[in-house]
Amino acid sequence: MKKITSWGKYPLIDAKINTPSTSQELVNEMQSGIARGLGRSYGDSALSENIVVSDQLNHFISFDEDTGVVRCEAGVSLDEILTNFVPRGWFLSVTPGTKFVTVGGAIASDVHGKNHHLVGSFSDHVTSLTLITNEQEITCSREDNPDLFHATCGGMGLTGIITEAAFKLKPITSAYINQKVVKAKNLETALALFEQYKDVTYSVAWIDCLSTGDNLGRSLLMLGEHADKGTLTTHKDGLLNIPCDMPSFLLNKYTIQAFNSVYYNKQLKQEVNNTVHYDPFFYPLDGINNWNRMYGGNGFTQYQFVIPKEAGKEGLTQILAAIAESKQGSFLAVLKVFGEGNKNHLSFPMEGYTLALDFKLNDKLFALLDRLDIIVRKYEGRLYLSKDVRMSEDMFKAGYPQWKEFQALRKEYSVDILYHSLQSKRIGL
Repeated sequence: MKKITSWGKYPLIDAKINTPSTSQELVNEMQSGIARGLGRSYGDSALSENIVVSDQLNHFISFDEDTGVVRCEAGVSLDEILTNFVPRGWFLSVTPGTKFVTVGGAIASDVHGKNHHLVGSFSDHVTSLTLITNEQEITCSREDNPDLFHATCGGMGLTGIITEAAFKLKPITSAYINQKVVKAKNLETALALFEQYKDVTYSVAWIDCLSTGDNLGRSLLMLGEHADKGTLTTHKDGLLNIPCDMPSFLLNKYTIQAFNSVYYNKQLKQEVNNTVHYDPFFYPLDGINNWNRMYGGNGFTQYQFVIPKEAGKEGLTQILAAIAESKQGSFLAVLKVFGEGNKNHLSFPMEGYTLALDFKLNDKLFALLDRLDIIVRKYEGRLYLSKDVRMSEDMFKAGYPQWKEFQALRKEYSVDILYHSLQSKRIGL
């Protein structure tokens, strides 16, 4: 047994760790529990009494220069894909806010990025995947075993252990991004700017979640397009490191208010245009090794929800007002626009607005999050499973109406008693 936790550092559990070096080992020896990649899910979705770590299943298998389809093992990280393919003129079709996740994890969480409103989520670019499920090795796609494909994409590892996948990369001629940063004086202005720039490939807003009154939801909207000119140089390793847990008292309403004020006002002009490397544009926090230590030894959680577009202004206003009133603000608050969702049973995105907020864990936090749950549920939204550590079964089942079909498929393939996490037990799967 070994002590293990996830990126939010809560909970900390004892688990048996298995690290197979080949997919054949998974076929020969029945595995139960849950698969785990690089441990970047925030809560307990990749924690169980038995954990299968995929970091040795990290080999590239093939690449088609004509179609941009790469096939690799599930333990290959997005970092390794960028390192190998950016110099050849290829980039990820969809990328989350960190490159330190595995392909298997990206599929299981069906991760999304700053371009969901135009191209969907990661699994929308997956052409096929191979899965070990109940001692069987099954290849599935939208044409072959489509029910299992749509359950596995976004299925949080609960249909089996992904061993391989094939997915499309996108061609680029430069490693740089033409960036535009626009100040928004409040939430209403930010939402109007998202609509104004809806055809821009990448869009995301940082929000000051402690601002109030006429400044409620003041933001910096960051827009981007791949540059036509520039070298195809890859990223460098992070230069900064947080060597130990920071004292938790350093993050409080005063320091967060001060940070948010400085961050918003650092841009003096209404609009700034520049060209930046892809690394700081997509992965700003990857430049700080062990950045999760800034929240202290008790850890943190990220509360990420999505609500339908028609409820956006009203719902987001209520949530931001509740957070500001609580004085439990976050300096990492990110707003994005989602396009239409896909056919996957448990994929998070739906057409609307998604807001992600990091909170230091303390004895008052869960009461606030329960209050936010009520607002999200009122507007028929849902929470992101990959960030969750405390969602109730009722909240999950209200937000993911296809959970019954998902559970029925797990029983059909006899995997409902094999693959589970602390999270899946908590939410009734």
